[in-house]
Amino acid sequence: MTQKKKYELRVDLEDFQGGVVHAKYSSFSIDPESDGYRLHVSGYADGGAGDALVNHDGQKFSTFDKDQDSSSENCALLYFGAFWYNNCHHANINGVYMWGAHSRYGYGVIWNQWKGFYYSLKSVTMKIRPINLKAK
Repeated sequence: MTQKKKYELRVDLEDFQGGVVHAKYSSFSIDPESDGYRLHVSGYADGGAGDALVNHDGQKFSTFDKDQDSSSENCALLYFGAFWYNNCHHANINGVYMWGAHSRYGYGVIWNQWKGFYYSLKSVTMKIRPINLKAK
């Protein structure tokens, strides 16, 4: 889908205290299955969340049964998630739902640059839309 047009990405995040922030990326695409659904994301614009995806750019999508990350460990299995893991993550938005602050490093719905590795977010929404290249 993202190969035919140019897309931008907005990630909206919410914590359990009512805090809401976002991260916006001016360029977003995912390669086809034949290349492991590799993530391409750039052009970060701050909306208070911090850039947790910079570490994941260029990574293939990994699941517990299809380890495609660049770590010697299976990050998806280790952190109970599925994502474009590198070594292992700064964002793990498909992690296990843990209701806020906790004591297990890296577990949960994580966006490290906002709440750190010991806080599982209430909600995360990823939204893409085509870029209108003709608009000025």
